Amino acid sequence: MARAGLTPQRLTQAGAELADEVGFEHVTVSALARHFDVKVASLYSHVKSSHDLKTRIALLALEEMADRAAQALAGRSGKDALAAFAEVYRGYAREHPGRYAAAQLRLDPETAAAGAGVRHSQMTRAILRGYDLAEPAQTHAVRLLGSVFHGYVSLELSGGFSHSAPDSSVSWARIIDALDALLRTWPDEPDREERKA
Repeated sequence: MARAGLTPQRLTQAGAELADEVGFEHVTVSALARHFDVKVASLYSHVKSSHDLKTRIALLALEEMADRAAQALAGRSGKDALAAFAEVYRGYAREHPGRYAAAQLRLDPETAAAGAGVRHSQMTRAILRGYDLAEPAQTHAVRLLGSVFHGYVSLELSGGFSHSAPDSSVSWARIIDALDALLRTWPDEPDREERKA
């Protein structure tokens, strides 16, 4: 393939596709150079390093998930919004396992603030407003949802539920039911005196 036409965007997209094929941990500038049949040095005018490439893939994945989530949430609230939001993450991870892994990359604060991570947080908080959660309960709930979604999806992708009944989709639906019930009856924040006891 000719070197002409290579851009940071094209390399990022190709890196994302490669991540889905071989795993995010195996994506490097060298692997991408082999993919395009060019010399590694020719790619360094487009990406600074393998870490830069991985950061770009992470930002792409976060943007794709945020776009899907925004579309899925349109006109929904309460449990319907919660289930739609959760399914975006699960569906994206199953469709794009390498990109999903990229989305977990720890980004420096400046890069994260400029990326779609802020949109994810805003959408999660919009869902939680439907449950009348105020701070600090809202932050606790954001962390809970992220932990449950990521934990379940990661275990499912690694085959953790493949040899037992019921089907993992049945468990997923019950987990969404349980999260909805918990969010509707979120315990009050203990006052300072109770925390000391």
